[in-house]
Formats: sequence, C-alpha cells, structure tokens
Amino acid sequence: MAKLRTDRKFALCICNKDCEDLELRKVYQVLPDARAARDDFVRIVDESGEDYLYPASYFTSVKLPQKAKKVFAAAN
Repeated sequence: MAKLRTDRKFALCICNKDCEDLELRKVYQVLPDARAARDDFVRIVDESGEDYLYPASYFTSVKLPQKAKKVFAAAN
C-alpha cells in the first residue's frame, strides 16, 4: 500500500474578492512556493483542481487533525 502524504499544509479561505474559484470558509491545500511567499502570495489548489497564486491575506493557516489530513491526502 502506498504511503499517504499527511505533511501537507492547509489554509482557510477568509476572503474571495474577485476570485470565483475560491469559497469562503473552505479549507484548501497550500503548495510550497518560496518565491510567491516573498511577494505575499500563496499557491493554492482551488476549485478548478489546479494550483494558482492568491494573495496571502485571503487565507489563514490551519492545523488539521491527522484524520482530516488523511482524507485530503487520499483525495489527491
């Protein structure tokens, strides 16, 4: 059986101004992107299933319980 990656980071959407692919109060997976972070952006896997850059101010980091991380990992 393949090992599920549960070390991923997640963020809660707290603003979706002019962003049709984001839902308020929804948790999204954050992909590492040091360059984007320097410019105050985060790389998010959004509703389209693709990853895009969004303003970091649109999200707040969340720590998920291990069970929730497994659900996200299994979905990918």
